[in-house]
Amino acid sequence: MKKGFTLAEVLVTLGIIGVVSAMTVPTLMQNYQRKSYVTQLHKVYNEFQQALVQYQTDKNALNLTEAGLNSQANLNTFVSTYFRVVQTCSNSLTPCFPDQNSYKKMNGTTLNTAYTVTNSYVLASGASVRFLYSASGDKIGNIMVDINGKQGPNILGRDLFTIAVYKNGALDDTATTAPLSETERNNLYTSNCTGTGAAAVWGCFGKILNDNWEMTY
Repeated sequence: MKKGFTLAEVLVTLGIIGVVSAMTVPTLMQNYQRKSYVTQLHKVYNEFQQALVQYQTDKNALNLTEAGLNSQANLNTFVSTYFRVVQTCSNSLTPCFPDQNSYKKMNGTTLNTAYTVTNSYVLASGASVRFLYSASGDKIGNIMVDINGKQGPNILGRDLFTIAVYKNGALDDTATTAPLSETERNNLYTSNCTGTGAAAVWGCFGKILNDNWEMTY
């Protein structure tokens, strides 16, 4: 007598597998996407950190301000000199970045008029960056970075981030000095990254730093 599964048993098993897959695959895909975004962000972060260290070393300076990152023109020169730039957009965000009105926040709010226009660049890694001189306390400027350039989803906190640069070489969220405390970063995340303001662009990067380079939101 041969033993085996009946057709009904096979169909029931396949049905269970289908239900479990339908429940788990979307979550697995979301987790994969988040890890991919963080990996790309970390790559841009490392590129800037290494370039800033090299710049300060080359200038034999005690900090980045003394080294010469004290004007928009010098920031532009820094990017074009210390990065492999494949496209430069003079005094424009486009076409290096997608049209600004295509960006949204995670809650669906359109992100508009949020970023001051200056030179922007597409790096060899595929990331689009804009380094704006905006001195306040120890902060010398901020980096607008779309980690995958014109590719979607074009959402703040997913592929679009704002990173502050400080004269001591720190890359963090926005404040007058760095590093920020965990509480300061969380407050910026709540008020900016997940806030409704169309020009509220901070807090996403700080939240990832708080969570040890994990996108938990």
